[in-house]
Formats: sequence, structure tokens, C-alpha cells
Amino acid sequence: MHTHNLSPWQHEHVFNTGNQGAERSTRLVMWITLATMVVEIGAGWWFNSMALLADGWHMSSHALAIGLATLAYGAARRYAKDSRFAFGTWKIEVLGGFASAILLLGVAALMVAGSVERLFSPQPIAYREAIVVAMLGLLVNAACALILGRAHHGHGHDHGHAHGHAHGHDHGHDHGHHHGEDLNLKSAYMHVVADAATSLLAIVALVGGWLYGWRWLDPMMGIAGAVLVAVWARGLLAQTGKVLLDREMDHPVVDEIREVVEQDADPRDETRIADLHVWRVGKAVYACAITVVTHSATLSAEDIRRRLAVHEEIVHSTIEVHRCPE
Repeated sequence: MHTHNLSPWQHEHVFNTGNQGAERSTRLVMWITLATMVVEIGAGWWFNSMALLADGWHMSSHALAIGLATLAYGAARRYAKDSRFAFGTWKIEVLGGFASAILLLGVAALMVAGSVERLFSPQPIAYREAIVVAMLGLLVNAACALILGRAHHGHGHDHGHAHGHAHGHDHGHDHGHHHGEDLNLKSAYMHVVADAATSLLAIVALVGGWLYGWRWLDPMMGIAGAVLVAVWARGLLAQTGKVLLDREMDHPVVDEIREVVEQDADPRDETRIADLHVWRVGKAVYACAITVVTHSATLSAEDIRRRLAVHEEIVHSTIEVHRCPE
């Protein structure tokens, strides 16, 4: 049995990969969203405008979700050196993204309910005022999306590496991997993009209602926006849920481990993997537990670990070798 352990510094560096830039960006966007929300709710109360009040309270849900993302970053950073987290605190960020996706679904449900109610019970709309509010919301959310988008694209990148090794034969591997996304940052980004999309749809609906008297267009656009938000939320739930439930056995790294252990071995040794478990422990790093059965008298866990070292995304391995008699 061989367990590949990292030093405390490596453990913190590899597993606790919270992005300080992303945390600063989400905090800034949270304060911008909160300020806009307060202005809209205050103006709605002062001018007795339901459109302003509705948009302000709608923005409050996004402020809550972005605040949750900021809190997740802070918690991951705060407990980064806590040894009780066996593989670091990265999943706190993923959990924040999961909770944020559920909030997105709640926002979509409220949008549908409000739109259906307006569809069957039309209310007078102050078109000019509502268009100004929608344009303000669009500008604010476009700015927030730009802030988070820069942090997102600066944090994620593609990772390619080439591997060559000889074990009685020469061959090369060229693998391209996409580094794990920051799902917490992605959830915050999706909230502001969703808000921007609903503002854009609202502008289209309000202009149509103002110019052509199509009052039904406003609630219909609300329903369309809700469907769009729900689809985005569903995708985010699937991504974060996969990580939280350790459903990673369909990842290409699993086939790479099998290739290293089985195909790179001497065919006469009939080396095979009897049991394999792979799970993600960081944005782009994995741990594995392997049980190997072989006829080789010399193959050791250390030999397999050296083979696995060509795949730098495998940072923790527990390897057990069983030798079968000839």
C-alpha cells in the first residue's frame, strides 16, 4: 500500500484554490447591486411606482445570491488551513454555487407567477418611467457582468500537456484538459447576466407596449425570461451537483489512469485494475484510490505512482498492489 501525501504547503496551495480576485469582484458587484436595489426601492416608494418596486425587490434576490457567493469565498479562505477538511475547502465554493442555482430557480418561479398574474389581470404601466428603470438595470448589470467576466476569464484557462514514456515501447500522449471552472464565480456571473437579460427583454416589451399598445408583450417576455433563467439554473445545478456528489468516473482522467496502469505495463505481467475510485479535490486536481492485480514480481505502488506523475492533475493517490501466483 502506498499513499501519496502532500506537504502542508502543497496541500493548501493545491486544494484551497480560492481566487482572491474573484472574491474582490463578487464583493464589488454585491455592493453595486445593493446600492442599485436601494435606489430603485426608494424611488418606487417615493414615486408610487410598482415597476420600480418590483425591479428593486427582484434585484434583491440577486444581491442575496451574490452575497452568498462572497460569503463562500470568505469561508473557504478562513478555513483553508483547517485540517478537518481532508481535501481543503474548495467545495465550500461549489456549495455556494449550488445554493445560488436554487435561488435562481426561485427567481424564475416568481417571474412566472408575476407574469401569469399580469397576463390575466393587466395593470396600467407607466411606460416611460419603466423603460428608464429597465435601462438603468441593464447598464448596472452589464457593468457587473463585465467585472465578473474579467475575473472569470482571468481565472479559468485551458491546460494542455504532452506525455511520453517508454516501457518496452515508445508512445506519446497529447491531452487537453479544461481547468475546473470556478462554479461559485460562475453562479454570481449567471445572476447578473440573468438580470441583464430580463432587463433587455423588459425594454423590448415596454417599447412594444408603448408604441403599439401590446400590453400582453410585457408578461410574455417575463415568462420567456423565466424559462431562460431556469435553463441556466438547471445547468449550474447539474455542474455543482456532480462535483458535490463526486460523480467524476466519466472524466477523461479516469481513462488516463487506466492507460498508465494497464496499457503501459508489460503485457506478460497481465497487470489490471481491480478497483478504481477517482474524485475531484480542487478546481482541476483529482485524488484516486487504486487496487491493482498483477503477475509481476517486482511491480510496486511506487512504480505506479511514478507513472501517474506524468498527469500532474492527479495530486493524491492511494495504491494497493496484489500479486497473483504464476
